[in-house]
Amino acid sequence: MAHTVKLIDLFAGMGGIRLGLEQALHEAGLAAQCVFTSEMKPHAVAALGQNHEGETICGDITRIAAADIPDFDILCAGFPCQAFSAAGSRRGFGDTRGTLFFDVERILREKSPAGFILENVEGLVNHDGGRTLAIIIDHLCALGYKVAWRLLSAQTFGVPQDRRRIYIVGCKNGPAPRLDMFTHRTARLADVLQQGLPTSQSPFVAKLLAHYGVDALAGKAVKDKRGGEENIHSWDIELKGPLTADQKRLLNQMMTERRKKKWAAAWGIDWMDGMPLTEAMIRQFFEAPNLGEMLADLVAKGYVRYEHPKRRIVETNAFGQAISRREPDTSKPRGYNIVAGKLSYEVSKVLSPTGIAPTLVATDMDKLFVPDGNGIRRLTVREGLRLFGYPDTYRLDLPEREAFDLLGNTVVVPVIKAVAQRLIEAIYPQQQ
Repeated sequence: MAHTVKLIDLFAGMGGIRLGLEQALHEAGLAAQCVFTSEMKPHAVAALGQNHEGETICGDITRIAAADIPDFDILCAGFPCQAFSAAGSRRGFGDTRGTLFFDVERILREKSPAGFILENVEGLVNHDGGRTLAIIIDHLCALGYKVAWRLLSAQTFGVPQDRRRIYIVGCKNGPAPRLDMFTHRTARLADVLQQGLPTSQSPFVAKLLAHYGVDALAGKAVKDKRGGEENIHSWDIELKGPLTADQKRLLNQMMTERRKKKWAAAWGIDWMDGMPLTEAMIRQFFEAPNLGEMLADLVAKGYVRYEHPKRRIVETNAFGQAISRREPDTSKPRGYNIVAGKLSYEVSKVLSPTGIAPTLVATDMDKLFVPDGNGIRRLTVREGLRLFGYPDTYRLDLPEREAFDLLGNTVVVPVIKAVAQRLIEAIYPQQQ
């Protein structure tokens, strides 16, 4: 009879770390038993219930004493990452979510399991000049664990997504697990796509297809920001109204010029990426006899905003950290600025079947489209699951927005499995 390895799953989300560990244990000839799961988000709890019927999901781990957790062998935790993420405020251990690592620590101290697997965002590596990660590693080593960590990319584990995450593993009795020399496997987006599904018939998509063929859209981002030839702007498809060729050329030049530091000096403000430019400034790089009328038309149609430049204000927050913000400087004249936004439109990117997906995040997943036949459509939940390496047997029967919220914050199962295999080799060498 196979030896049973008991595990607990903290900040469980969709249960991806548990799943990857269970897969690795089964391949090693070991049985897996999850004896405790903690998760607070209601739709995550619903997803766990769909895939682990009859199991009890505990709530806030900060309110659960370590002594009340059953004994176990391996701890899994994708402790909340917003405190270290580039998308967040990056306050680290000054943020309550950052201190949730210490709940992992107190449980490890009390229960002293054989090992653990932790996962977090890439930003943890360099947060606070690397000191945050050093604190975490020092605390884990002080508990008697041999610890290893590595930044790994999903795209080298047979998953067509550019997702880099840090994995931290440790074991009590064996050597520190090796997290190098993994088998390199690649995949394309086409490997996970479904075919023949209904395509979008929205007015926005109709505008895109009126200007670009399906093949030409593949791999293109749709945003009024920089992006070179791989980016489609609202003016390229005349989304807000018809434009002349000169107006499109003007907008493209403004997109580049508004980043140049010389205009900050001309304004007498601290440089920022995307400043308004006065008509006189614009005439220094774009001359047209009707420039004023062109700009007024662009403002009226909503391609350009007429606004004051912004001054930088630095304040100290409750943690003693300097926080800067911008506010309009009404003492200065107004200028013309492009109405920019990454997530302004129904489609943020049309993924190329021959390439891979970018790092999938919760706020953007419902704006990712893929080619299908003669049209384009949104990425499906099943395709999203495959982009994280979940098997097709995994259930995620939730409203699409809730499903995408969970997917954008989950782990890549094949990477977890590969890391878990190394941990198992260190803890259970007799199984090899």
